[in-house]
Amino acid sequence: MTKRDQGPGEPPKSNAITDVACPFCGLVCDDLEMARDESGLKVTKNGCAKAVAGFERKVDGAKPQVDGRDVDLATAIKAAADLIRKSTLPLYGGLGTDVDGARAVMALADKSGGVVDHALSEGQYRNFRVLQTRGWVMTTLTEARNRADVIIVVGTDVQKLHPRFFERIVNVEQSLLTETPPQRTVVFIGKGLDQSGVKGPRIGEVITLESDLDRVGEVVSALASEIRGVPVAQESVAGVPAADIKDLAERCRKASYPVFVWAPPSLDFPNADLVVSTISDLVKDLNVTGRAAGLALGGNEGSISAAAVASWQSGYPLRVSFASGKPDYDVLRYAIPRMLANGDGDLLVWVASFTPDLAPPETSIPAVVLGTPGIKLASPPAVFIPIGTPGADHAGRIIRVDNVVSLPLRDLGRSSLPKAADILAAIELAL
Repeated sequence: MTKRDQGPGEPPKSNAITDVACPFCGLVCDDLEMARDESGLKVTKNGCAKAVAGFERKVDGAKPQVDGRDVDLATAIKAAADLIRKSTLPLYGGLGTDVDGARAVMALADKSGGVVDHALSEGQYRNFRVLQTRGWVMTTLTEARNRADVIIVVGTDVQKLHPRFFERIVNVEQSLLTETPPQRTVVFIGKGLDQSGVKGPRIGEVITLESDLDRVGEVVSALASEIRGVPVAQESVAGVPAADIKDLAERCRKASYPVFVWAPPSLDFPNADLVVSTISDLVKDLNVTGRAAGLALGGNEGSISAAAVASWQSGYPLRVSFASGKPDYDVLRYAIPRMLANGDGDLLVWVASFTPDLAPPETSIPAVVLGTPGIKLASPPAVFIPIGTPGADHAGRIIRVDNVVSLPLRDLGRSSLPKAADILAAIELAL
């Protein structure tokens, strides 16, 4: 932030805030410019719809509540601690928070014998299962930005999830490797995917292999077969002409660095992890004679940070139970949606500090909600404590979607709402 004392005849103080990191999607773009006036924060440059909605949202006036009644913060913390103390199996979900908040959740779950799971981990496990069982070759945002010459988007509306992906990674004027970077080919596999961001001088051909999203796996499998030298026998696959699949396979073989892009939340159909597995295998095949990589997007609502912290603290990437006194990992057994549906657990502790959309599921058990003001609640929880957003209301740190960079989030002074980490630590102290 640039400030200077204002003397006689000098211009007004600048309220510009530069080089701001945005926590409202997994890209964590760190080039935003902001302004602050009496009405609050304003995104003035390099923002997207998610950034504007996140930073400019009004959060003043929210009060802690117990059973729907306004109380002071100390009373709400005591009530939350009492519920956790009496619980035999508390479920810690949501986990929309930064690194410090995730650490505090893990510490509280450890002390109280609870289960930890992120609200978006079902999508993440489409990646985790492949990584755990088969391994993969992945790239980073920076490497894709500088090296990729063919980008294949698989069944994912990237523009909706990450509105600045094409601007920041694909259509960039400069490259670390050459002063005259060539144009790139962008391929979409799927139907109805937003291509509005694919424009600019770095964009060459834009190719679409149109198939229903729940059939993209068939197209990817056929592509993998062609890359291995086994031609597709039929004339079309999932509505895509076999000739187009063969052409894409040849482009991938000739490319210097093809990158396959997908987001696990978008692959929301049965056995979607098989699509990720097939992509991983064909990338390995391309690396026998050349260079290729995958790039998994997503990572919204702090999900990458939560999985990383869970791995650091317990050795496992979420879906961990401390009920036995030590970390116990089971990808199916400790999925909180399944546990709630089956009547497992007797208290839900929900953390959501980024957006009001990460609402807790409806449940018959008591709930303690640490949430951003305006969070969409079906009914008043047993305890509600409004918390600040890292990067807007307080400082913090978040891990980018490619898992290689943690970025600092600045305190922009939007409000005086407390950090999730501080509230969780206070609850743990009160147990």
